[in-house]
Amino acid sequence: MNRTAPVRFALAAAALTFTATAPQIARAETSHDEQVWVNLTAMGSISDKLVYFAELQPRVGDGVSRLDPLLLRGAVGWKLSPSVTLYQGYAHVISPVDGGRDINEERSFQQLNVALGKPLGGELSSRTRLEQRWRSDGRDMGWRLREMLRYEHPLKAGSDAVNALVYAEGFIALNDTDWGARGGFDQLRSFVGAEVGLPGASTLELGYLNQTIDQTRGRVRMNHVASITLFYRH
Repeated sequence: MNRTAPVRFALAAAALTFTATAPQIARAETSHDEQVWVNLTAMGSISDKLVYFAELQPRVGDGVSRLDPLLLRGAVGWKLSPSVTLYQGYAHVISPVDGGRDINEERSFQQLNVALGKPLGGELSSRTRLEQRWRSDGRDMGWRLREMLRYEHPLKAGSDAVNALVYAEGFIALNDTDWGARGGFDQLRSFVGAEVGLPGASTLELGYLNQTIDQTRGRVRMNHVASITLFYRH
């Protein structure tokens, strides 16, 4: 099999997703917000092929004036090969409501991480995540599929001290729920920034994230996010 085939397939899938959703976004009435997201993630090996990650992610929104969702997420995974890892995880999301009770969301998810290769001297990878979602303001279980393509490239040949980093992640809701999810395109996240190497294998990612959310009825929310992510690897 041609080694570049998975890369071409992944890039084609991303292009098709954008082509399908761009006209819908362009026609919609769009509201904007400025936010800051901080992601602290610890990850590593438990034993041999058994691995884990644990994540704390506070988000500040409404013009960077108040805490928005707080996300706690963790997973245990098994390395099927040096380039493929399968995870089972759980997440708890707390969304504050002005003048009301917080909305709590529980998620079970399955995740597949795949290293796709090293085109043009960089590293291309994908992350596929299938979520089962329950919220405190409804009874239904929502299914959502998420697909991320990520590419990083050294800014200096032979050194990974600082890498240029881009990624895109599309979200597709697979069913309707009584708490507001609607089947179809849910959101698109696009990131551009840098990955900075830290002591050991840890990294710091800094950059701009655009989150475009379909709120249905011709309304779109676009969040402009200053994204800060620390990966502690051991």
